[in-house]
Amino acid sequence: MSPGVIVIQQHQWIEKCDPSRAVFQGRYYRTAKRAMDLALVLLSAPLWLPLLLLLALLVVIESPRGGVLFTQERTGKDGKRFRLYKLRTMVPNAEQLKQKYMYLNELQWPDFKITNDPRVTRVGRFLRKTSLDELPQLLNVLQGDMSIVGPRPTSFAPGTYRTWQIERLDVKPGLTGLWQIMGRSSLEFDERVRLDILYINHRCLWLDVQILVRTIPAVLSQRGAA
Repeated sequence: MSPGVIVIQQHQWIEKCDPSRAVFQGRYYRTAKRAMDLALVLLSAPLWLPLLLLLALLVVIESPRGGVLFTQERTGKDGKRFRLYKLRTMVPNAEQLKQKYMYLNELQWPDFKITNDPRVTRVGRFLRKTSLDELPQLLNVLQGDMSIVGPRPTSFAPGTYRTWQIERLDVKPGLTGLWQIMGRSSLEFDERVRLDILYINHRCLWLDVQILVRTIPAVLSQRGAA
């Protein structure tokens, strides 16, 4: 049984969102969602900006040579590539060390995950457990490359996707989504894609708000965190 089916059976709240009956549909939904994204990011700026500066200082103190931000090309809506921002959580030469530790990879390639990854710094481990390393992606939301809720953007190019997986590129990627509240990084890519497609088929403002609210306990419990 696919994870998408399991999610529907165990979480009937997803089925309650019928896009054909939603108040905002089509471009009106996209406009309303963009307005919600901007309002949430801008109104919360007095909270997250000082926190971001404090965390950036901690990154610099522990590892001053590598810079504060880690930027990487990610795949967004319609396969468009964009530059994603994260607080740096690894040693400066982490990408070069990936080949060295490839044999420890716990997920199917092109995903890459190692429990207790030796490339991660002490501050970086805290940032990953709490998902605070994702905080700079609020800037990606302001730029319009991302939304607050949507499929997580992948680092690998659209050509890596199989035909059935391309549907996840129909919407903007997000800071959080269904798979983050269901299993986070413990899920294989195919399972995450099925959850992304489930979201796309049911997406509406009500579902977006539900996912956003349920993200908070998922992050606090550190369930499936890398």
